[in-house]
Amino acid sequence: MSKHEGRDLTGKTALITGASGGIGSETARRLAKLGANVVLHYNSNKQAAEELAADITAQGGTAIVAGGDVTDETACKAMVDEAVRAFGGLDILVNNAGISSAIPFGEMTADAIDKEFAVNVKSVILLTQAAAPHLEDGGRVINLSSNLAFAPLPGMTAYCAAKAAVSCLTRGFAKELGPKGISVNAVAPGATKTQMTAWIPDEMMQGIADSTPLGRVGEPDDVADVIVFLACGEARWVNGCSVMVDGGLV
Repeated sequence: MSKHEGRDLTGKTALITGASGGIGSETARRLAKLGANVVLHYNSNKQAAEELAADITAQGGTAIVAGGDVTDETACKAMVDEAVRAFGGLDILVNNAGISSAIPFGEMTADAIDKEFAVNVKSVILLTQAAAPHLEDGGRVINLSSNLAFAPLPGMTAYCAAKAAVSCLTRGFAKELGPKGISVNAVAPGATKTQMTAWIPDEMMQGIADSTPLGRVGEPDDVADVIVFLACGEARWVNGCSVMVDGGLV
């Protein structure tokens, strides 16, 4: 087996933003099971992050928590520095933190637009900038886009535009960091059962499920498994892609 193949992440360090629940926590669990040291970022839910770290540790993994505002440049650098200080380096960055909101076109305010783009877009730029100097050949950056980046939904166009920007950043950063041996990809989930989609009415979620060729909406592990693939050596020749993970809806 080539040293590039397989899914052994022993000795690697991964920083996962928004790791206190949903897709982030499932991703952290899977990366830890493959041997990675995981740094669990949280913004406000420290207890959930600490409980996840304790659970991962109890399962034989290695995890620490790191709080901070992903829209703040200093905080982003501090998170990366904490990962490097704790484990001696950084190999994988998962830009998972994000927000989702439904704002009708005529009700978009400047503050709401700023928040949407700050959390979903600016954070990706700031964290990737902070991480890049520490990532070496074989490093991975994995961003969370959305299938709505490719099929905008009325009433959510600001969110759709923000996620489209994430996919654009992914392609651009892949070209900028590729010469250093770092690959940058995105995962574009459809509706997934997480805290972030808890506001969606049950009838709307059922409508999405009915419209999806595979007949259901996503679960966090559906998305986490693809993130983990992109983090491993098996995905060494995948770069600049936004992988649709929505059961064929779009």
